[in-house]
Amino acid sequence: MNRRKKIKQLLEAHAKKASAKKAPRNKPRYISKAERAKLAVDAGGESVTAAEGSPAQP
Repeated sequence: MNRRKKIKQLLEAHAKKASAKKAPRNKPRYISKAERAKLAVDAGGESVTAAEGSPAQP
């Protein structure tokens, strides 16, 4: 690989990294397994208590 090609390759790599940093991130925030379990329990608990409370009040 000649010197000119190496330099060009390095400059392209740096430009690619810089444009990647500027690009907006549309990725959602990471939620850990423990947090997901908590959310599932909370969501499940609310629907269960609401379902249990409705038949008890005739």
